[in-house]
Amino acid sequence: MNAFWSEVLGTATLILLGAGVVANVILPRTKGFNGGWLLINWGWGLAVFAGVYVAHKSGAHLNPAVTIGLFAADQPFATITGPEGVVTATIEPTVGNMFMYFGAEMLGAFIGAVLAFLAYKKHFDEDAPGATKLAVFSTGPEIRSYWWNFLTEVIATFVLVFFVVVSGKTPSGLGPLAVALIVVGIGASLGGPTGYAINPARDLAPRIAHALLPIKGKGSSDWSYSWVPVAGPLVGGVLAGLLGAAYI
Repeated sequence: MNAFWSEVLGTATLILLGAGVVANVILPRTKGFNGGWLLINWGWGLAVFAGVYVAHKSGAHLNPAVTIGLFAADQPFATITGPEGVVTATIEPTVGNMFMYFGAEMLGAFIGAVLAFLAYKKHFDEDAPGATKLAVFSTGPEIRSYWWNFLTEVIATFVLVFFVVVSGKTPSGLGPLAVALIVVGIGASLGGPTGYAINPARDLAPRIAHALLPIKGKGSSDWSYSWVPVAGPLVGGVLAGLLGAAYI
């Protein structure tokens, strides 16, 4: 249960700050309006940085693609250490633990999305296209071509999860700043086609929140696209885990 609530709180922090930076850039009459793509990239990177620290007790997956990647690589989900750095326990990559992480990540992402909505409630009340308001919660393609969009998400998520799997075995280890910077890099390099969901919980749970929340003029939740940012990252995560296990 410590791991479960750690993932909930960490993922909620991730989505609150990540959705928050998108809201700041695209919603009307915000201080950050029209701040640009790089502000969104850095905001999401720092959201990951914060979320990883908050979720340190669970190994800070924050993302079902990372969880399934570690499962495919047969790496422990978390290593728990005592006050003097001595390993006291590990969370093994079992099917049951994997679905526990999935549930925690989805719950946390939903909570984070609701909190972001509340923080920007008056700006959601302003006139703006429904697609703009949806973009605070979930991703969408610039050119809609489902299988190409799917491939983009596979590639981008592969980069993230392969980095997570492999860098944990390097002499420098894996730290929150390293993961934050790779997320900034993915957004700047590979985020243009689809908005780089690279995380099924990051996209699906906030999309559900968008469908349920009383958002003025919100329009469609775009369910026809919703499978892409779920299936693409899961496939990318599995491929990264399998190749990462062979590589290390």
